[in-house]
Amino acid sequence: MPLLAALLQDADVADFVVTPDQRVSRHELLGRAAALAGELSGKRIVAVNATPGLETIVAVTAALLAGVPIVPIPPDAGDVERAHILTDSGAELINASLSRTTTSDVPPEPDPDLPGLILYTSGTTGAPKGVVLSRAALAADLDALAAAWQWTADDTLVHGLPLYHVHGLVLGVLGPLRIGSRLRHTTKPTPSAYAETPGSMYFGVPTVWSRIAAAPAAARALRPARLLVSGSAPLPVPVFDALAELTGQAPVERYGMTETLITVSARADGERRAGHVGLPLRDVHTRLVDEAGNPLPDDGVSIGHLQVCGPTLLDGYLRGDGVRPAELVDGWFPTGDVATIGPDGWHRIVGRASTDLIKSGGYRIGAGEVEDALLLHPAVHEAAVVGTPHLDLGEQVTAFVVADPVAPEELIAFVAGRLAAHKRPRAVHLVPSLPRNAMGKVQKKQLTAG
Repeated sequence: MPLLAALLQDADVADFVVTPDQRVSRHELLGRAAALAGELSGKRIVAVNATPGLETIVAVTAALLAGVPIVPIPPDAGDVERAHILTDSGAELINASLSRTTTSDVPPEPDPDLPGLILYTSGTTGAPKGVVLSRAALAADLDALAAAWQWTADDTLVHGLPLYHVHGLVLGVLGPLRIGSRLRHTTKPTPSAYAETPGSMYFGVPTVWSRIAAAPAAARALRPARLLVSGSAPLPVPVFDALAELTGQAPVERYGMTETLITVSARADGERRAGHVGLPLRDVHTRLVDEAGNPLPDDGVSIGHLQVCGPTLLDGYLRGDGVRPAELVDGWFPTGDVATIGPDGWHRIVGRASTDLIKSGGYRIGAGEVEDALLLHPAVHEAAVVGTPHLDLGEQVTAFVVADPVAPEELIAFVAGRLAAHKRPRAVHLVPSLPRNAMGKVQKKQLTAG
């Protein structure tokens, strides 16, 4: 089946993709993308300034039709980041705003093993790396998600996420083009934009859902939807609970990363458990290992390094004119995240091994559990927990909190009354805000840099 199977169907669909200032039918989108695909044919790699809007959607679609890998560049990337991406990939930057002509001449379907997208990582551990994702991996992931979420052509997907990440681009654009659901891209993921745009599915990151939960009228406007999906970072339990109460349904959480696409998710017709991301998708396998690589039990308690394998893994990282394969461990991809897996297979992501697994006094403490406890305090709005050096303990639990006026000692005692004593913060810093990236993830290394 072609990667963009629904886009190639004979029957037209009016208002297939709608943005605040443009709307196109399925055939109009295909015609514009096919015309641009003709211009891209034969190019090695192309890049697009991935501004939110129809032009980016057309450009990515065109490259996929032409079988040319495309690199979406964040529109807010600074000069250094943009130059690195273009130089590292060797991509030719195309002007997406010129994609106005149409044609009925659609190129033949490219080989599924060819690269489809090259997505650059956030660069938190060095210069951003180009992750090469095959067309087959993209198709496998979207089909698995369609099964898990009962996602069909009868759905209307609404989101305003950036068009250069897995969440907003692969799931949020290629999903409709493969499955056939209508797409409403709101440009920005604001509570008012979501509330004013009718749909059956809504995608958001925790920051988006937190703002919607804080706007009860907007949240209640989403009651007709059948699925609210949260990802890209852990959803705080208080936000999960507030959404469930205001919208009449608990959100579906899922887990993935650029290198693996989405691998674990709750199901549309199954349980939705606060603080957990669900079960592996079809044909995806997961396991936990300790620091020495020894398997850990799925007991819901043991915290281990999460590894995954399956058809959604990257081909490798772009290097010069070729692709450097990812360093797998007996076929398993080390995600760099730590997690627990319960006897029933449900996954709870503790966080990044480098920042969210705190080793204090011989204990292994997950930062997320402490953050959730802090968020239960009525004065606390946001919380980020990290391990900081301690002469006796190795690391101590340290919290950075955005809150109404409250004494740090009160917050320490509050957590100590709800979790084991060794999990309480030994230091609490009240801050005006937490540093976040475009997808709403807290940049914890910035908190400890000073």
